[in-house]
Amino acid sequence: MADPVTAFYVQPVDTRVGRIALVTIDNGADWRKPSTFGRHALESLERVLVRLEGEDWSGVVLTGKPLVFAAGADITEFPGITPELARLGSRAGHDLFARLRALPYRTLAAVNGAALGGGLEIALHCDERTVASSVRHLAFPEVFLGLIPGWGGTQLVPRIVGAEAAVRVIVENPLRQNRMLTAPQALELGLVDHVLDPVEFLDESIGLLVRRIEEGAGKRELDADLSDAAEVCARARARVDDQVHGAAPAPYRALALIEGAATWTIDEGYRAEEDALADLLPGPEGQASVYAFDVVERRTKRGVGVPDVDPRRVSRVGIVGAGLMATQLATLFLRRLEVPVVLTDVDAERVASAITEIQGELEGLVARGRLTEGKARFLGSLVEGAADTAAYAACDLVLEAVFEEMAVKKEVFGALEDVVRPECLLATNTSSLSVTEMGVGLDHPERVVGLHFFNPVAILPLVEVVRTPATDDVTLATAWDVVRRLRKRGVLVADAPAFVVNRLLTRQSAVLFAAVENGNTFDETDEAALRLGLPMAPSALLAMVGPKVANHVRHTLHAAYPDRFPLSPTLENFAAGEMDVVHTGDERRTVDEIHEQLLEAFADECRHLLDEGVVGSAAEIDACMILGAGFPFFRGGITKHLDQTGVSQRVVGRPLADLGR
Repeated sequence: MADPVTAFYVQPVDTRVGRIALVTIDNGADWRKPSTFGRHALESLERVLVRLEGEDWSGVVLTGKPLVFAAGADITEFPGITPELARLGSRAGHDLFARLRALPYRTLAAVNGAALGGGLEIALHCDERTVASSVRHLAFPEVFLGLIPGWGGTQLVPRIVGAEAAVRVIVENPLRQNRMLTAPQALELGLVDHVLDPVEFLDESIGLLVRRIEEGAGKRELDADLSDAAEVCARARARVDDQVHGAAPAPYRALALIEGAATWTIDEGYRAEEDALADLLPGPEGQASVYAFDVVERRTKRGVGVPDVDPRRVSRVGIVGAGLMATQLATLFLRRLEVPVVLTDVDAERVASAITEIQGELEGLVARGRLTEGKARFLGSLVEGAADTAAYAACDLVLEAVFEEMAVKKEVFGALEDVVRPECLLATNTSSLSVTEMGVGLDHPERVVGLHFFNPVAILPLVEVVRTPATDDVTLATAWDVVRRLRKRGVLVADAPAFVVNRLLTRQSAVLFAAVENGNTFDETDEAALRLGLPMAPSALLAMVGPKVANHVRHTLHAAYPDRFPLSPTLENFAAGEMDVVHTGDERRTVDEIHEQLLEAFADECRHLLDEGVVGSAAEIDACMILGAGFPFFRGGITKHLDQTGVSQRVVGRPLADLGR
């Protein structure tokens, strides 16, 4: 089915100051398919501008379809684009948006929903901006995608809010996992002028424009003080160095454009944006980002490999365990599914502490304006602690999150099978153990499935949905549906040691620890890995995960693949609480050599994942690494980068994209 086509529609509105043109951006679909600006949309805008320039109007209100303003450029037009086409596309947007800004009467953007990239840029070309208080997605995601705002964003934002705020919105927020602004945050920055109640939002926005016209308000000047732009951007470059280590050109180009806004005319700034986009969009980072966007936003949502059967209804959930991970999971199920959740643990005090923690999290959400007090009380009433497994009798899904030891998990599942209904799903949050083995000896192994969430649960979107040879279709479909309802991104994987993310990260760890044990420093191994553009140094990730957990996963993989996952005496020390590095050799390497070794190890392990059928294609590996490990969009995850740089050809003999089912 073809994607919906966006168009601009004009509706005259008679007011006491004359005719107002209400221009609506709409692609004919509901909010789940946001309006985007492709070639047809820009042609539609050109036709509308002819009317706005040639007819008698008192003002313009620009708005979007229900719940969505506009999501920017149509990224489906980007694959394989040439520098010439990238430049022309940027110039077309500049020319059209500039004509909107040059209209001889007052213009107002009524931002009624998500406004991203080009959607926010067209709003900035209006004299005034209102935004509905319910809007939570205002952003320039381009730098996250290895690009720059190419329709005036780098030139207008600093002129409206100053250099410091422009750097935050255009560069720093995208590099923080594509952080977005809420309506109040945008108002505080000065990016919008008014936050209005969504109920009468459009009528109030039109009324506001009418009052402005009656007051004699003319065209708005862009006059923010940019005398500090060079200093602000210099400091920001240092911070960017710490984040991407020179691996991505986009944030540096964006900073240069923001700095240039202090001295260029707007037209000169537009031309500079066009030059930057002509370089970045056809380049490896831009094209990798286009690929990553398709993988994450389209492919994973389709549920590749998920059986086409109706899922069972899940109206009561059990969580076995009451530790940190179990508490996070219980909170997630409670908030997203809004169904009763019951927890048990061998330690009754831990259960009570978990309930208190969940109630505190709900209170925090109220304090931050994310929940009403009434909703928090309702959700709080749905969670309960219990003393034994009998409390799970009425559950439709029970998820264990107990100690990572096979005997313990098998004991839990055995006890559960004695009390739950035959159709109740038994799920495990194991990070590396065999889900198949957990089902051995059960009367109904077909209802056993892995749901591997990533810590912190509230932030990382990935869930590895693990199918065993015994898992039946309805169990898998139900598990997938639950993940979707939790607003997470599921990737279907076959049962194999450590699945995808932990297996690849442990292969990375094997390379890095081997270097340390041969005389390199952790600073050097961190630098070698960070050249990939990772969000966190491996040494920091180890500290967050914990050496005991990392060493446990290493042992699991060593048992299965001893040649590729040798045990590390240094990691053994760390896991035991001793910080001594064990030197096993004297083959110290340069950072360049460690980086190359790391890429080759990734290519080799990706080949094994595909050959073993753990996932069906390289795209699933990339989805896992982007969503579960924070690998950057501008690398396309990992396999795209290995293919682009020729590493997979050298190690595997062909691109990883050619492997799999």
